Amino acid sequence: MGIVAGLDSSSESTRIVVCDADTGAVIRQGYAPHPAEKGHEIDPQAWLMSLGEAAGNGLLEGVQAIGVSAQQHGMLPLDADGALVRAALVGNDKRAQSAAADLTDALGGRAAWTQAVGAVPHAAQPLTKLRWLARNEPANAARVAEVLQPHDWLVWQLLGRPARRTTDRGGASGTGYWSAAAGAYRPDLVELALGHQVRLPEVLGPSGTAGFTPEGLLISAGTGETMAAAFGLGVGAGDAVVSLGASGSVFGIHHEALADSNGTITSFADATGMHLPVVHTSNAVRVLRGTAEMLGTDLTGLSELALKSTPGSYGLVLLPYLEGERTPHLPHTAGSLHGLRRESMKPEHLARAAFEGMLCGLADALDVLRGRGVEVRRVFLLGAAAELGAVQAAAPGLFGAQVVVPQPADYAALGAARQAAWALGAAHGTLAPHEPPRWPAAASQVFEPGEDLPVGQAVRQQYIAVREESYAGAFLSSQ
Repeated sequence: MGIVAGLDSSSESTRIVVCDADTGAVIRQGYAPHPAEKGHEIDPQAWLMSLGEAAGNGLLEGVQAIGVSAQQHGMLPLDADGALVRAALVGNDKRAQSAAADLTDALGGRAAWTQAVGAVPHAAQPLTKLRWLARNEPANAARVAEVLQPHDWLVWQLLGRPARRTTDRGGASGTGYWSAAAGAYRPDLVELALGHQVRLPEVLGPSGTAGFTPEGLLISAGTGETMAAAFGLGVGAGDAVVSLGASGSVFGIHHEALADSNGTITSFADATGMHLPVVHTSNAVRVLRGTAEMLGTDLTGLSELALKSTPGSYGLVLLPYLEGERTPHLPHTAGSLHGLRRESMKPEHLARAAFEGMLCGLADALDVLRGRGVEVRRVFLLGAAAELGAVQAAAPGLFGAQVVVPQPADYAALGAARQAAWALGAAHGTLAPHEPPRWPAAASQVFEPGEDLPVGQAVRQQYIAVREESYAGAFLSSQ
């Protein structure tokens, strides 16, 4: 069918992969860093400069279609002429926390928001950034006539800034003013936040085409990084993805949006026409790093120590709520260590308890999804900590599922390239609009629960008993 490219503009860099549209084989790659963001905002022209650098030396020669993935939750306010009102506000901006609380109350609470758009307002969303702008920069807010996200803006720039502005379901579902369940905007929520209506981009279907560049390259709908990475990994129904950062996130693939009255689940759309219900935890690798510092080692050393212990850590249970917790909803609590006895007071048992506590916290998030009917047969583990031997040894039994650790790759860029191949095939009539190209699954290590399943589940039950005794009712009330 041809050659396609996937472009991922993250908060740190631009990565481009050029792939065979039929097989997904990577032909060549490009990379360029982004300049450091100044606090909570950036001139998006820097993204274009990075893109040009990454695409240098003829990288895109022969390419017929491009897909764009970009950092999520950024907000670019435009005036009536399409010019930026101010610098882009990026996703890690926490200044809108009080604005999020105000918006939550203004619509009648968490349940009202999850019913409206599948998510409770939080500081990262474009919606809450609009509220912050209205409060803190009223003159700028009054000029806002249109709102785009980073991948929307990059697609628009690649197309030569046409009159038509577009986005996709995945990106739209993270704004706070588009409902994945209804597949429609809630412009009244934009007005609630900003004080007036604005123009919003057209939401394209998964195989949609945003347009063609002046040189004739097809540009697909684009999407957010999470959705692109899921598409690049090739996950589908029955799969869950656990991302091990300082905090954690767990999402599944589901056939419908999930409305969750207390906001534990955030309901995103994916890049294929399905849905991505997400559950967040506040504590993941920060638990391991803190324990490693306490024991005077690093993550690799902590893993080696943990493997000298046995499942259950000689009775030690670490409740990993070092930064409070979102799942269960315990924002003001602290972590705690239980089961200390003289024989358990050894570095290897504490190390093992840290891994088990972190993974049990993520298993709690998986259980929230399972409890809402999301099927979980395989769990994909992402992040550098997924390579640690103690994680790989304990995770299958604690999660009660096969664990897949994909080899490192630019999965968001690969997902963007796969989307480009889909749009190109749909435009040429060689692919159905509802059937993406069948690219090979990511190369991975696979770990089965096997004989460790009963042991892992016994460790999990030990953890649950301690958690329920310590925080009676808190976990149940968060579901």
